[in-house]
Amino acid sequence: SARPQPVSVLKPLCGAEPRLYENLATFCEQHHPRFQLLFGVSSPADPAIAVVRRLQAAYPGHDIELVIDPRVHGSNLKVSNLINLAARARYDAIVLADSDIAVEPDYLEIVTAPLADPDVGVVTCLYSARSIGGFWPRVGALFINEWFAPSVRVAHSTGSRAFGFGATLALSRATLERIGGFAALKDCLADDYLLARYARDHGLATVLAPVVVATDVIEPTFGSLWLRETRWLRTIRSVNPAGFASLFITFPTPWLVVGALFYILIAAGAGVGACAATRAALASLATATLGGIIARLILHARASGSWRAFWRDLPLVPLRDLLLALQWLSAAFGSHVIWRGVRVSVANPEAEAPSAMTRSASARRAAVGGSDAR
Repeated sequence: SARPQPVSVLKPLCGAEPRLYENLATFCEQHHPRFQLLFGVSSPADPAIAVVRRLQAAYPGHDIELVIDPRVHGSNLKVSNLINLAARARYDAIVLADSDIAVEPDYLEIVTAPLADPDVGVVTCLYSARSIGGFWPRVGALFINEWFAPSVRVAHSTGSRAFGFGATLALSRATLERIGGFAALKDCLADDYLLARYARDHGLATVLAPVVVATDVIEPTFGSLWLRETRWLRTIRSVNPAGFASLFITFPTPWLVVGALFYILIAAGAGVGACAATRAALASLATATLGGIIARLILHARASGSWRAFWRDLPLVPLRDLLLALQWLSAAFGSHVIWRGVRVSVANPEAEAPSAMTRSASARRAAVGGSDAR
């Protein structure tokens, strides 16, 4: 088979979250023959700097560069970080990955392989959650493992490719230039989704790679978890209002409670002399409710990974589903979210969607950078 192409990995950082060193170290353990690791921060006082210095000391033979650049290019500070990092990327294959994920040693080879197809624009992948801490991180992990990931798998199985996840976005330099560089996303909240969508707008496919990375859920309080998850849901609303509106059908426990209440009300009203039609309706409702309960338990079992985790988190399932429904209602309103302490508008400037034909060469170079810039 063809030798894997060299890769520049861009990792925007902000703060030293728990397990940051361990997660970043998994990118240093790749089997890929040639890759560059670019870590970016916006402040010389960022505690993530010390973590990157530890990595450089632990892996002296690796191509690891720390970029400290305070320049802000738009309202999305993560994208500003990416613009600053991209100017130092030396290779034509580019991988973006959030700071809180961990990967297996074959990760880079898997996510960059589809880029050999000229019809592929962006490669992304699913992620599973690991709870770091106590009660609320466990609740947060269920959000990803028992709602988000299954929803993506169902959508993918039905042919949808309308996604792009910040856990992994792999693309070529040519694709990035074609959509206008990272500068096209500088004022967008849903930068990961829109990066893939802009590539699709140019006729390039989005591929879901056959790999699942791990991400950490660290929110220690109800308030911090609520802010994070409503931000995700408002982001979905900003890019897919119709899809957001239909999400209510994916919240199992509230529907099961409604079904059980209807059964009780109908049975109480019918009494012992219920007609055949009423008895049939009751039987159908009971069957549907029981089937829903079984399906929800199966989903929980598949996501748990072990019987210990299954029983430990089973009492959290109704809370998780109810909380998700309440967050959905909350996310239906509001024009801003809080991201890393910064208030960000949920509106994406789609009227300014980029076209490579209307971007100047100098603007593209500023967004992507030259191959020899170090």
